[in-house]
Amino acid sequence: MIPRLSEKLLLRPEDLKPLHDDFAVIGVFNPGVVKVNDEIVMLARVAEKPLEMRPGFVGLPRWGKDGEVAVDWVAEAELDQDDPRLVRRKSDDLVRLTSISHLQVFRSRDECASAWTPGAVLLPESSTEEFGIEDPRITELDGKHWITYVAVSRLGAATALASTRDWTTFERHGVIFCPENKDVVLFPRQVHGQYAALHRPNPHTQFDRPRIWFARSPNLLYWGKYEFLHRGNAVWESDRVGAGVPPIEIEEGWLEIYHGSRRAAHAGEVGAYSAGALLLDRGNPARVLRRSHEPIMRPMADFERAGCVPDVVFPTAVIQRDETLLVYYGASDTFVGVVELSRKELLAALR
Repeated sequence: MIPRLSEKLLLRPEDLKPLHDDFAVIGVFNPGVVKVNDEIVMLARVAEKPLEMRPGFVGLPRWGKDGEVAVDWVAEAELDQDDPRLVRRKSDDLVRLTSISHLQVFRSRDECASAWTPGAVLLPESSTEEFGIEDPRITELDGKHWITYVAVSRLGAATALASTRDWTTFERHGVIFCPENKDVVLFPRQVHGQYAALHRPNPHTQFDRPRIWFARSPNLLYWGKYEFLHRGNAVWESDRVGAGVPPIEIEEGWLEIYHGSRRAAHAGEVGAYSAGALLLDRGNPARVLRRSHEPIMRPMADFERAGCVPDVVFPTAVIQRDETLLVYYGASDTFVGVVELSRKELLAALR
């Protein structure tokens, strides 16, 4: 693990008002962050949960066809819960989320501001977003900012695409990676005449350890030419592994800061999430040149160790500042944090 030059908690649930009076904000986390002229724009996931409690029942929220939120009340005896983020129906082994998420814009003049001005809100719109939209990543391409995000529904977790020129109005482009695909990040330029992305297939049948894959597209909408990129071999990345920040181009190649989680030690727990780094070949980003064999970030601060899901650092954006990197991340599925790392020390940790 490399030293943190600085560390700051940027946003917390109590900083926001819920969209609905009968809901509470339980998390603001996993943000996309970009610099636009002299302003920092953040697009964060906001998770809300019903305030109402019914003894013996669990309230499971979803977006209805009319754009309003409905809550399905299911008897606790019918459910198993081995993850605080979801429940599993005993009758058919299918899952539902215990909260519902949307995306919200925040603005500041300072990369590490203590206060952020709220802006536009992106709400679920289609049947593929019935259970919410989550975990945006932002890449500037062709004069637009493109946003990949997770669309969750009874069909599974897919990845959808949106774009904006002004951070006030947004165009939705629909699903671009079908279920189960998450953690899609776009490269900031074409490679050999094609757009490029990293993604995380999440197969139900585990033939091997979790993997990050590479994909190409002629138009950002239709993807193919898939190649395996990285497998989680170490204990700290043995359960899940996926792209974190959109890759940044540096002299040595493409730098990708990703996340990995370890298997939980006990039932009902979620294994700790840490961050690692890959250096990819500039001409062939499907080729890993070097990697961090130990995490570059582990949960350390109090707000990373305790929250809705304890022991989580989940990197989702990076801004270069001279010789350092500002890495934005979700902490314990509850908060937005930022750490400053030395780019030189990070690269020295790759083997």
